[in-house]
Amino acid sequence: MLPFDLAWFILFTLLAEVLGTVGGFGSSVYFVPMASYFMDFQSVLGITALYHLSSNLSKMGFFRKGIDKNLLLYLGVPAVVLVALGAWFSQFVDPRWLSVGLGVFLLVFSLWLLANRDAGIRPTRRNALSGGAVSGFMAGLLGTGGAIRGAVMAAFNLKKEQFVATSAVIDLGIDLSRTFVYASNGYIHRHDLYLLPILIGISIAGTLAGKMILDRINQAQFRGIVLVLLLIIALFTLAVHGPGLLKVLTPPG
Repeated sequence: MLPFDLAWFILFTLLAEVLGTVGGFGSSVYFVPMASYFMDFQSVLGITALYHLSSNLSKMGFFRKGIDKNLLLYLGVPAVVLVALGAWFSQFVDPRWLSVGLGVFLLVFSLWLLANRDAGIRPTRRNALSGGAVSGFMAGLLGTGGAIRGAVMAAFNLKKEQFVATSAVIDLGIDLSRTFVYASNGYIHRHDLYLLPILIGISIAGTLAGKMILDRINQAQFRGIVLVLLLIIALFTLAVHGPGLLKVLTPPG
């Protein structure tokens, strides 16, 4: 990566870490589409898994007192189990189709929740199990499933510290699981490993900055921020992957 590109990469990654901490989704929802500008998608999957390990350890350190053990069990366990299956399927599926589909879903869902603040997913054990399974599978397949998990967790009206901490622990299990599959798929490349020390530093700085922002907002503001960030993720995903998919679908001439 050229020095100019590296500078932009660092800046965008820091922004992704701050937003991922404030929204509680994890940084990968922003990092994956952003990093796709700088490297091929399989390399993005490999570096995301490694980077996210340090990112989630940072969040667990700063928010360690807020873990919700019930959600950790009912949402986290199926996510960790299904992520390996999604990571294996990533060899065979064009990620642009799934990314655009995810973007459309999040766009509609976030707009609906913003227009109907009292509506949402029912906070049931069944929804936690299914939401965890879908978010884990998508995390393995696309490199990010935090937005879906965040949408499910938002239904449980967790305190902001619980939201971030619980999401981080689930993400850590997901990253440990998919890292082995991505490595066996050949997605982790030696020539990208120089980025790891940089990303570790960014994960600590970005998490600390995000925590400082969270300390200054109340619970109602936090829920509004979560919904707005879901909308931003949807628009960002469609902006990154939509044009490429249209080019594939448009016949030549």
